[in-house]
Amino acid sequence: MLKVVVFDTGYGGEFFADRLEEELPVIKVIRVIDWRDAEKINSSHRNARRIVEQSLRPYLNEVDLIIFANYYLTIATLKYFSRKYKKQKFLGLNLKYPDTFLKRDLLILSVSSVSRTIVFNYFRLKLNRESKVLNVDSWPLKIDDGELTLNEISQEINGFLSSYKNYHPEEVILVSSQFNDIKPELRTVLGHNLKIYDGFNDLIIKITKTLHLRGRTGKKAK
Repeated sequence: MLKVVVFDTGYGGEFFADRLEEELPVIKVIRVIDWRDAEKINSSHRNARRIVEQSLRPYLNEVDLIIFANYYLTIATLKYFSRKYKKQKFLGLNLKYPDTFLKRDLLILSVSSVSRTIVFNYFRLKLNRESKVLNVDSWPLKIDDGELTLNEISQEINGFLSSYKNYHPEEVILVSSQFNDIKPELRTVLGHNLKIYDGFNDLIIKITKTLHLRGRTGKKAK
C-alpha cells in the first residue's frame, strides 16, 4: 500500500486527510499535524522550514509522497524540500484561480501569513480582475476548537463589505485549508449561489498523477 504523509498545523490537514482517504482508499494516510508549533511555523519561512524538517525527519525518503495541506507551507517550504530531498516526492496545496472569465465581484478569504508573501501578490496580479482580501487570522484556530460561529462569520464579512459600495461577492477564494469546513456558513452569509474555490480537488488530481494511479480508483497506471 502506498504511504502518503499529510502535514499541516491544524484541523485543515485533518479535513484534507479525511477527503484523501475517501477519494483514494488504496493509500495509507499518515497524519502529521503540528498543532503546538503552528504560530512559530506561520511566523517566517525560516522557522517553517526548520520546524517542518524536524517533524518530517522520520518520513523523509521513507514514504511515497509528502503533502503540505496548507497554503503557507506550500509557499514557504515546497521548493526548499523538493530541492534538498530529491529522492522524496512532495506536493502542496496551491492557490486556486477562478475557472470563469466573467468579471464577478471576488472576495479572497485569507490569513496574513499567506497574504504578505510575494507569491500571493503575484497570484492577485494574475487574476487580472479586481479582488478584495479579507484576512481573518483568528478563524483557523477557532475552527480547530469548534468555536467559530455563524454570527461571527457574518459580522466579520458584512463589516468588511460595508466599506465598499456596490460590491457584492459572487465568488470566494479560500486561502486556508480550515476554511473548507465553513462553506455552508459562507453560503448562508453571501448567498447560496456563491461560487467557492479551493485547491483541494486540484491537489487530489496531482496526487493521482504523481503516484501513477489510474483516475481515482487506486489502481496503478500501466
